[in-house]
Amino acid sequence: MTNPPIPGNTNNAKPDISVNRLILIGLITRLVTDTAVQLFFPFLPVIANGLGTTTVVAGRLVSLRSLMGLFSPAFGAVADQRGYRFVMRLGLLLGAIGYLILGLSTNLWLAAAGMVLAGLGSFAFVPTLQAYLSLRLPFHQRARGLGTLEYAWALAGIVGLYLAGLLIEATSWRVPLFILGGFFLIAAVGYGRLPATPPATPPNKTDKTAFSWATVRRFFELGANRRSAWVVLIVSGMNMMAAMIVFLNYGTWLVREYSLSASGLGTVALILGVADLTGSVLVSFVGDRLGLRRSVLGGIFITVIGYGLLPLFNQSLVLAVLGLIVARFAFEFTVVGLIALVSEQAPAYRGKIMTMAAAAVLLGSSIAGLLGPPVYEQFGVVGLGYLAAGLMILSFILLYFWVRERA
Repeated sequence: MTNPPIPGNTNNAKPDISVNRLILIGLITRLVTDTAVQLFFPFLPVIANGLGTTTVVAGRLVSLRSLMGLFSPAFGAVADQRGYRFVMRLGLLLGAIGYLILGLSTNLWLAAAGMVLAGLGSFAFVPTLQAYLSLRLPFHQRARGLGTLEYAWALAGIVGLYLAGLLIEATSWRVPLFILGGFFLIAAVGYGRLPATPPATPPNKTDKTAFSWATVRRFFELGANRRSAWVVLIVSGMNMMAAMIVFLNYGTWLVREYSLSASGLGTVALILGVADLTGSVLVSFVGDRLGLRRSVLGGIFITVIGYGLLPLFNQSLVLAVLGLIVARFAFEFTVVGLIALVSEQAPAYRGKIMTMAAAAVLLGSSIAGLLGPPVYEQFGVVGLGYLAAGLMILSFILLYFWVRERA
């Protein structure tokens, strides 16, 4: 992929960069950020025990981190006005501080403070990086480029979580957090060498008015394609809610019903990472050819099957993991397709809509963190699987009837 010129870019303090090199840098950084985000999925019971609390309370801490994604659109507005590089570096710095505090925490209050900062940082960085890359990718290569970037989510399970399991087994749950925080800090410094981008929406210097509902409405304006754009955002949130209802609790499920150790959980995370990678690779190769909307509809259909199989497959560890593999493959295929689909729903507001998508995703994740553990305690895997499948059936209907391919 070649790097098209950035129109009007008069702020290139650093030399420009090829798209392929940018994808590689983003992929490496996302491997760190995604490992940090996923660390709590398989190791939630281990971390909860280390903090001296229950998995239900630890799940609420994860929800607190996810709720910070609601501030993501504010970071998107800043990115559109001050440039994407500034917000990416700020997000990485906040993430570094947050995960280091979490690793040092000795009580729930300190852990909560770390989760707040980690959430603000991680979820400011990721959608802004996606917007930064989208600016350089033509639409007919959007699924390929953004899909390649999303390989990081899978690699985090294959490499990051597997190594984290070995580290936790050999030392403690705090060590991976210290290492991840250090990598965040190094990346915050390194991203200063990336080329700057011009503001997408320069600040309106003539508008000095105080807060009003008109300014709120303008903030949420997404252009002529707004109905399709808003429905895609809703579907993105529901997709993540369904996934996190299952994946935030599979560690508790496998420990409780199949007595897996931390290293065993790390191995399962590695297997699911391979499923993630398969989904990401497939959508990056076929998404542009099939069409983004059609690809997402296909992914949603398979997620319904995957989540619905989980209660039926809860007969043995092998079958349980097989059900998780199907669900995880379909989820990753769907989420990568949705990222690419969102990126062209409102091109004039790309920084904002990408961070709004992140906010929707993280709101869904937050709700899942509150719902998932109690649902598992009350109804077991049956509740998790069928609730997730129901959400995806509704998502399919919304996407089929109200979403366009692009603005």
